[in-house]
Amino acid sequence: MFQVSKPNGSTGSALRLGQLIYHATVRSLRKTHGNALIGLLMNMMQTVVFVMAFFVMFSVMGWRGAALRGDFLLYIMSGIFLFMTHTKAMGAVVNSEGPSSAMMKHAPMNTIIAISAAAFGALYIQLLTMLVVLGIYHLAITPVVVDKPVGAMGMVLLSWFSGVAIGMVFLAIKPWFPGFVQVVSNVYSRANMIASGKMFVANQMPGFMLAFFTWNPLFHTIDQCRGYVFINYNPHHSNISYPFWLSVALIFIGLMGEHYTRKNASLSWQAKR
Repeated sequence: MFQVSKPNGSTGSALRLGQLIYHATVRSLRKTHGNALIGLLMNMMQTVVFVMAFFVMFSVMGWRGAALRGDFLLYIMSGIFLFMTHTKAMGAVVNSEGPSSAMMKHAPMNTIIAISAAAFGALYIQLLTMLVVLGIYHLAITPVVVDKPVGAMGMVLLSWFSGVAIGMVFLAIKPWFPGFVQVVSNVYSRANMIASGKMFVANQMPGFMLAFFTWNPLFHTIDQCRGYVFINYNPHHSNISYPFWLSVALIFIGLMGEHYTRKNASLSWQAKR
């Protein structure tokens, strides 16, 4: 990780950066729990609890008939997986190492590496959790049939990307208003329990209700994902371009804000009053 001779050329620099991000990602994952298996099981249990809670709620309230034709649990999981990926990515980026962190004292380390490590760590644990849960469901209950798996995985990655983009904006503001960012990020995560639209089918929603959801990039990725998962569902009120370009714009805004914050960073920000 710390080498005396600096690699020459852009290829060597890219390999060195990738190596640094890899080690930082491993460190980010190990911070969650010392035992990697226990950390994975804890994340799996959180996902399973969400799925079962929504399954019971839909069954008790009689909303199962309003869902898509097909596997009802797969309908629930298609929303929960993307919601968890988006929320975990945002939270990991917001809580990544800042410019005044002690880790920044090491010469090869910088905030971009810390942000990338947090984002990739969240993606790794969520993809692993998703594959394990779907694998157990496929083997123990019923075979999982996804109409277009490549498109569905693309929506998972787009949900992660949009979570990273929103987290970047919060991270740029965090050193200046830490209490405000903590409250707003928590409110956003909680609001997405409803605003993500994972409980509803977009094609069956009345027009006056769509305005409460279409601003949310996660609403679009979940609805598009269900279009790829189920052969008999064709999304009419969502698209892929909106969450993608919104995420790109937020990434640039977050990078500019993070650059300005890093240039004005002070160790006194970490001091307790």
